[in-house]
Amino acid sequence: MVGEPDAADAVARASRLPKLKVGLHVVLIEGTPVSPPDEIPDLVDSRGRFPSDMVRCGFKFFFRPAVRRQLAREIRAQFEAFARTGLALDHANTHKHIHLHPTVAALIIRIGREFGLKAMRLPLEPAAPIAAAEARTASGGLGDMALRWWTRTLRRRLARAGMIVNDQVFGLAWSGAMTEERLLRLIPHLPEGVSEIYFHPARELTPRLALTMPRYRHAEELLALLSPRVGAAFAAEGIERTDFTALVEAAP
Repeated sequence: MVGEPDAADAVARASRLPKLKVGLHVVLIEGTPVSPPDEIPDLVDSRGRFPSDMVRCGFKFFFRPAVRRQLAREIRAQFEAFARTGLALDHANTHKHIHLHPTVAALIIRIGREFGLKAMRLPLEPAAPIAAAEARTASGGLGDMALRWWTRTLRRRLARAGMIVNDQVFGLAWSGAMTEERLLRLIPHLPEGVSEIYFHPARELTPRLALTMPRYRHAEELLALLSPRVGAAFAAEGIERTDFTALVEAAP
């Protein structure tokens, strides 16, 4: 998240870990822009930050040409900021999965290609492995139907663009609560193909994190990532860990 205050610290840490693959987390909702607010007035609120109303923003993105021009400006600014870090661009995704929006997806693909973008996250989480790992009542309804439609549309768009994508993702249903025990139950049920499992790890709930993720179990997610039991479970199932760069290099 190149516009946030701690981005420089994150880059310094990543630079000390040459094997770590780093992606650009494009932020257009509920975050800090890279562009000066007066250059993207239709994207920010009175505080100069992106608002959190995704529905209202989605309509503006789609119907207003001036907003689309500002979107392009900000997306380019974020790719430029990432390029200045000197880190290799492994992939891109977006805060709140806003690249499910067709306007945002098209702009990220077009602009990202100029910066070497070759892989993006597909936020498709199959229900069966989650249900097998932890019995729960499926939410269903119009919201889930819309999400599946948008995801299928995004998959087709990324395929046409030649982007490498994961087959499925895990982290939606249990967002902010990807604990060790849940992971250990999920791993035996992971489907064939490339699964991306994402987390929101931190040592503690800071005041800044509490503003947008007050109920997330950050410290437990960090422990899950560091867990020897989780590593052993992957090995026992014959599951190999990889990254988008490796997937790009292996693509025909």
